[in-house]
Amino acid sequence: MYVPRYMFFTKGVGIDKEKLASFENALRNARIAHLNLVTVSSIFPPHCNIVDMETALSRLEPGEITHCVMAREQIKEPGRRIVASIGLALPAENGRYGYLSEHHGFGKTEVEAGEYAEDLAASMLANTLGIEFDPDEDYDERREIYRMSGKIVESQHISQAALGAEGNLWTTVIATAIFIK
Repeated sequence: MYVPRYMFFTKGVGIDKEKLASFENALRNARIAHLNLVTVSSIFPPHCNIVDMETALSRLEPGEITHCVMAREQIKEPGRRIVASIGLALPAENGRYGYLSEHHGFGKTEVEAGEYAEDLAASMLANTLGIEFDPDEDYDERREIYRMSGKIVESQHISQAALGAEGNLWTTVIATAIFIK
């Protein structure tokens, strides 16, 4: 059984005439193109620590099968904004799991998409922890309810946005949470 003990965030953007090569360039920009990435769902393991990219990359070997939560968007439409975001919500209680969420789409800024992904993760965690909230309320109001409950200690996000490239090229954005043993 493998439960990750470390995680790091990274993001990237790539452009190329080929869709797949655009994705590869985004992985290179995020400094994770040398890994065999396997996407997983949304659980942030108990006792997992967030580390900086340099520490994380020093623990990973080229070709290593590496689990991640990834948001990805691709477009071949000049000037159209795309964005990919990962949100994270952590419980206050030591030994409980948190939630990661991915969001990708069009038209939003990095901050807008990031806050949306963060809200998704926090809402999933709040449901799991039995925190009552009105899903129709503004995220800032819900965030205050989450924090006042004392059950959610932190939430954050990482986002990458870009405008579709000119010249009949593919543009790809990714945001990822990479797990490490």
